[in-house]
Amino acid sequence: MEDIGGKTENTSDCKSQRESQISDTNKKRLLCAFSDIMDSMSSRLHPNCFGIWVVDYAAEHGARVCVNDYNIGDGKSHLNVIGVGSGAGDIDLEMLSELRLKHPGVTVDNEVVEPSAQQLHNYRVLVSRKPDLDYIKFNWNKMTAGEFEENWKVKKMTKKADFIHLIQMLYYVKDPEATINFFHSLLDKKGKLLIILVSGESGWRRLWQTYRSQLSNTELSQYVTTQDVKTFLESKGVSYQSYELPSQMDITECFTEGDEKGELLLDFLTEVLHFSKTAPPDLKAGVLELLRHPDCSVESNGKIIFNNNLGAIVIDPVQTGC
Repeated sequence: MEDIGGKTENTSDCKSQRESQISDTNKKRLLCAFSDIMDSMSSRLHPNCFGIWVVDYAAEHGARVCVNDYNIGDGKSHLNVIGVGSGAGDIDLEMLSELRLKHPGVTVDNEVVEPSAQQLHNYRVLVSRKPDLDYIKFNWNKMTAGEFEENWKVKKMTKKADFIHLIQMLYYVKDPEATINFFHSLLDKKGKLLIILVSGESGWRRLWQTYRSQLSNTELSQYVTTQDVKTFLESKGVSYQSYELPSQMDITECFTEGDEKGELLLDFLTEVLHFSKTAPPDLKAGVLELLRHPDCSVESNGKIIFNNNLGAIVIDPVQTGC
């Protein structure tokens, strides 16, 4: 969704244009902390794929992890929220609505961090069309995560946050670990930081591990998964809880030579324009073989279904001595 920490404005738009369509699955599997979370599937135009509508999975109800299961704002009359990579605001407003339902009398100070002028405009339009948002004060920050951090430090801000969410945006920062560190430092003593990313158990991780050096465009995006985040948090001794969000993507057309949709899907999966036509034959064959491998996909009823799982990580505040 954005170049948080240094990504370009167009890249920011990639994430923020997602429009989610929620399917009610996975409730039992995620009951321990996602008692009411749904697996969400969103279709959006992916600018980096030059016009293809691709299937992406975002846990639009991720707020319920924090709001319902973790009692965000329990007992407080005012909450400070920070949304990083907010895009057009659809997910943000749903999360704020959940907070309102949980705490009917609460007021909210909402920092919106989004580098795309168009997406901020779309967010403002959405707010203008939504009734009963007078309990929210919106602070609009047209900037990347890195710029937000710099601005925060220059102003010597001391305000702490009750809820911070980084949803599907760490791919587009220059330094994911530094980004996590900064926003983690802003949590209040009972606050929560929610991160949603591609799962370390997904086909994406195997694809990236195998072909990172041949496909990587690090100026555009980072190949980061929840496993990378968990490894980092554990190295720092940071307490967190993690949950798998099972999702799937039909990539059958990728294996039909000349299929237009399949070629566009391969562009999306590899982040390489015209991959089918420009990749060396051995690279193309290797990618296709891996995508079909059980580590990445399953074959069912003549379809090849890619493991597109996401993961949610809920991070606890920095622990201080008694």
